[in-house]
Amino acid sequence: MIQEIITYKNIVNSIEDLMDNSPFKKTYIIEKVGIPSPTFYRKLKTQTFTPDEMLSIAKILSPEENFRLELIKGIEQGKRDFREGNFITHEEMLLELKSKNII
Repeated sequence: MIQEIITYKNIVNSIEDLMDNSPFKKTYIIEKVGIPSPTFYRKLKTQTFTPDEMLSIAKILSPEENFRLELIKGIEQGKRDFREGNFITHEEMLLELKSKNII
């Protein structure tokens, strides 16, 4: 656990450099994170982003990693659903779509 906290602190300490070296402008990051600009720059200067804000920023700065993690999460959820029987057959899906006049 200590190593994870040290790693987190290192990321917080280097977040401005990570943003400066990313292809995204800070205005885009501010807009996507949803923090008012003055608050964002204050938190950036004082390194006081919340863990949720840091996660939002990290998802923006590393979209490929975020996509990969979301994909893995979705696959694992699909496997759980299948094991638990939470699925419908192709035929059932077609009937449902037809009943809604989608196809």
